[in-house]
Amino acid sequence: MRDERPRIETLPARRLVLLRHGRTEWNARKRVQGQLDPDLDETGHAQAQAVGPAVAALAPVTLLCSDLARARQTADHVARATGLTPSYDERLREYHLGERQGLTHDEYAVLEPEEFTRFRAGDWDDVPGAETRAQVADRFSAVLKEAAATLGAGETALVVAHGAAIRTGMVHWLGWPLEQAADFRALGNCCWVELDERPGGRWALAAYNRTAPVVE
Repeated sequence: MRDERPRIETLPARRLVLLRHGRTEWNARKRVQGQLDPDLDETGHAQAQAVGPAVAALAPVTLLCSDLARARQTADHVARATGLTPSYDERLREYHLGERQGLTHDEYAVLEPEEFTRFRAGDWDDVPGAETRAQVADRFSAVLKEAAATLGAGETALVVAHGAAIRTGMVHWLGWPLEQAADFRALGNCCWVELDERPGGRWALAAYNRTAPVVE
C-alpha cells in the first residue's frame, strides 16, 4: 500500500555558537575581571589563533562580539579565519562585578570569606554593586534573539563573549532557571557552546566546552 500521508519537510537547523575569549594574564593570576579590560596574553593569542579554523569550519555567516578588549582580540583571530567582519555590542560584556573587580581570588577570600564562597559557587547576586543574573540574562539573550532573527535555514551566528555571561545567557535562551547556570563547569578560554534550533522552534544545547588544541 502507498503511504498517502503528507510528508513534513524539515529545514536545516539554525545554530548559535558562543565562544569565550582567550586567556588574559588576569585569568592566569585568578584576578576578577568583570568589565575591566585587560588584553589577551601570549597564551590567549595562541588559543584564539588555534580556535579560528575550528569555528570557521562551522561556516558562520555573522560574527558578533563583546566590545571588551579580550573579546575583540579573540574575534580578530576568528575574523581572519572566517573572512567575517566583527560587529561589537556592549550587551555581550561579562558581568559587571562591582566592588570586587580587580581583586585576586586570594584578596577576595580574605576580604569577605563567606561572600567569596558564594562567588566561587556561581552566586554573584549579592556582590556589592554587581549586575544580577536577571540583568545579564536579559541583555545577553536580547542579542541572541536579534542574531537568530537574521539567520536563514541552516545558517550559523558566531558570538565571542565571556564565560559567565555566556552561561547565564545560554540557560535563559533555553528557557531554564537562571540558577542552572551554576550547574555547568566554567567555560575554558577559547571554548565554545553550540545551540541548535529544533523543528518546533525551541532551541537545544548541542555542545558545551568544545575547544581546539593549541599547536606549540
